[in-house]
Amino acid sequence: MTDRKKKVKLIILLGIIWVVITLPLPWIVNNPQVSESQFNIILGIIGIMSIPFIVLGVVWTLKPELTT
Repeated sequence: MTDRKKKVKLIILLGIIWVVITLPLPWIVNNPQVSESQFNIILGIIGIMSIPFIVLGVVWTLKPELTT
């Protein structure tokens, strides 16, 4: 049972980190002063920043002993 709780806590933590990283996205989308090239660059940066969190989430979910 504790194994399942750890997985849930990990997924919640990664979800919170994901939200914090992507916070500026709504202001960028709704801002008419942001050009298309700037928007594409910012989306790329957000995507690149999210890769380690996705990989860590998958690895830690599959092999939780790696966290200790």
